[in-house]
Amino acid sequence: MATIEKKENSRVEIALSASKEEFDKALMASYNKNKKRFQVPGFRKGKVPYGLVVQYYGEGVLYEDAIDEIVNKAYPEVIKENDLQVVSRPELDVQEIGEEGMKYTLTVTVKPEVKLGKYEGVEVPYSEREITDESVNEEIERMRKRNSSLEVVEGRAVKEGDTVVIDYEGFKDGVAFEGGKGENYSLKIGSKSFIPGFEDQIIGHNAGEEFSIEVKFPEDYHAEELKGADATFNVKIHNIKEEIVPELDDEFVKDVSEFDTLDELKADIRKNQEEAAKKEAKNAFLNEVVKTVCDNAEVEIPEVMIDNEVENMVNEQAQRMQSQGIQLEMYLQYMGQTIDEYKQSIRGVAQPRVKSNLVLEAISKDLKIEATAEEYDKEMDEMAKAYNMEKENILKALGDDNEFVKENIVSRKTVEYLEEKAVKTEPKAEEKAEEEKKDEE
Repeated sequence: MATIEKKENSRVEIALSASKEEFDKALMASYNKNKKRFQVPGFRKGKVPYGLVVQYYGEGVLYEDAIDEIVNKAYPEVIKENDLQVVSRPELDVQEIGEEGMKYTLTVTVKPEVKLGKYEGVEVPYSEREITDESVNEEIERMRKRNSSLEVVEGRAVKEGDTVVIDYEGFKDGVAFEGGKGENYSLKIGSKSFIPGFEDQIIGHNAGEEFSIEVKFPEDYHAEELKGADATFNVKIHNIKEEIVPELDDEFVKDVSEFDTLDELKADIRKNQEEAAKKEAKNAFLNEVVKTVCDNAEVEIPEVMIDNEVENMVNEQAQRMQSQGIQLEMYLQYMGQTIDEYKQSIRGVAQPRVKSNLVLEAISKDLKIEATAEEYDKEMDEMAKAYNMEKENILKALGDDNEFVKENIVSRKTVEYLEEKAVKTEPKAEEKAEEEKKDEE
């Protein structure tokens, strides 16, 4: 029989016991597991009788695995019986092993209680980004830029916006440094892809020229030996290329799109921008609704839950980068950041994510929102399509481990409910100004 005692910070202490008979049985299981380890003169390895092992080594040699045997059987049962939502590893404390068997406690952290505030009818500002002729024309200009070509120019010096093909070699205190040399390198002037001041000093020079420029590496440069260092670069310009942007006419439209006229292209761009603006506004509104609802709720989040979320975020980021052929550890090393520093930097994002999950879960329970069989079946269809797998194989792979699918459905339905009940309001003047500033950026 387990005794449950609630402690501070969502900690729960579970007091348990095993009878002498149960403990003796566990000792025998430990003996059978480890008997090949024991050696006693006159007996072959693995053939030493139980009683002689206890006499020769002491009963304590069997305790570790015997305790594991008892705890591993009792722990999941007591968690299930008491419906404890555990979010940490159990901490074991054995108080007594003797003639009355074994007495011990398991201390765990459970999901904290959430005190919900107002979550229906919260007032949240809503606004859509205005689509103007200017934004449409800017997109057309980007299309022209994407379809531009580089042509070698002669008879003039380098200017802003040109692309130059150069050889370069860098020196610190007269000595060439690693990574400071390049040949036939294409550099767009104004791209700010090189050390500050490097590109500016190429402006005004002509093709065929060889010259030196002086620069200072930034204090936060990734190579330790070059941080804040003065350096000289020898540069040779092979040629200068100018960006030639195509004329904006119906022929250009036919080349880059499915349309025949500029007016048709503009109409399509406007339509796409309006749809994107609506989607952005909806997502921003949803995020603000959830944030407001969470702000109205009270919950004391255990540190272990934030730790777990940080680990989840690190794993998610590592998987995303790996899909692009990048190792997270190598990337962090290049950025001069340790994994612990990276974890600390994302901790501030993990905390609200944990709170959001807890609050949404509490609301779904309050509203008795569940995932129906039809919704689950539809979700499986979509997963099979997304992973390009047969639905039966997805179901087989998940097995009984499908709760997260149902949780995702419930969470989505809960957010949809909150959105439906939320009240859209006009943004305040300062909020409008902030939105306009974002649009400009």
